[in-house]
Amino acid sequence: MRKPDFIIIGAMKSATSTLHEQLAMQPGIYMSTPKEPNYFSDDVQYALGEGWYNDLFKDANRLDICGESSTHYTKLPNYPRTLERMSKMLSKPKLVYVMRHPIERLVSHYIHQWTQNIIKPDINKAIDEFDELIEYSRYTKQLAPYFQQYGHGMVLPVFAEALRVSPQFELSRTSKFIGYKGAVVWHDELLEQNTSGQRFRTFKGRFIIDSKLVTFIRRRLVPKSIRDRVKQKLRLSERPNINAAQMEKLTVIFDGDLALLGEMLGVELNCANYKRVVTEQELNWSNKYWGNQ
Repeated sequence: MRKPDFIIIGAMKSATSTLHEQLAMQPGIYMSTPKEPNYFSDDVQYALGEGWYNDLFKDANRLDICGESSTHYTKLPNYPRTLERMSKMLSKPKLVYVMRHPIERLVSHYIHQWTQNIIKPDINKAIDEFDELIEYSRYTKQLAPYFQQYGHGMVLPVFAEALRVSPQFELSRTSKFIGYKGAVVWHDELLEQNTSGQRFRTFKGRFIIDSKLVTFIRRRLVPKSIRDRVKQKLRLSERPNINAAQMEKLTVIFDGDLALLGEMLGVELNCANYKRVVTEQELNWSNKYWGNQ
C-alpha cells in the first residue's frame, strides 16, 4: 500500500493550494485528490480507516513521490490528536510548512470564516472571541510538536511571500527537500488558488437562491435598488480593518513567536521586517536546523 512521502501542513490561507497544484504539475510527483484529506486530524475522516487513506495514492506510479496537503494538521488546539495518529502510521514523513505574514493570514482567515457564516462579529471583536484567528498564526507554536516528534530537519519552512517573488526558486527548493531528482517548472498559467475579490456570505438555502430559475424571477420582479441593498449586507467588499489596540496586541504576540522562528533561521524576524526577510533568497538555509536541505 502506498503512503505519502511528504505532506504540506501549511497554515490556513497561506498558499498551500497554490503549492499543491504546482507540485501536481511536475512529472513524477503525485498529489492527492482531494487536496485536503485531513485524515489524521478530523475524527470523521480518520474513522474511514487506513485503507481509505492509502487509496488516495493507489493510482500513483511505482516511482512517483506522493504527497497531500492538509491545513488541519497545524490547527492546534482544535485537532489535538493529529500528530499522535500521524506518527503511528508515518515514521519519517517530509513536512512542508507554508506560512504568510501572521496578521495578513489572520485577516484572510477571518474573511473566509465570515463568508461561511461561522464568524459573525466584526474583526476586532472576533479576535477576542475566536482563539483560532491568533493560534493558527503562531507558527512556531504549531510546529513545535512536529519538531519534537520528527526533528527540525524533517520540516521545511516555505513563505507565501517568497513563492510570489521567487516562485521557481521556492518550487525547486521544495522539490529538492521532498527528494525529487528532476528539474521542476513553475507554471504561470495556473491561477493563484483560493483568491476572491468580492466575498459573499453563505446562508441556508443559498443554493436555491442562486439557481437559474430563481435568479431569473428575482431579476424580473425585484427592483435592482432592493437587490443591491440585500447584496451589500451579504458582501464583504472592503478588507477588514484592525484597530490600533488590537494591532498592538497582535504585534506583541506574533513578534514573540516569530523571534523563535527567526532564531532557527539565523535571522531576526518580526512583524515589521517579515516580508523583507522572507523574500530574500540569501536567507540562510545552511543554518544548524535546515543545513541538509
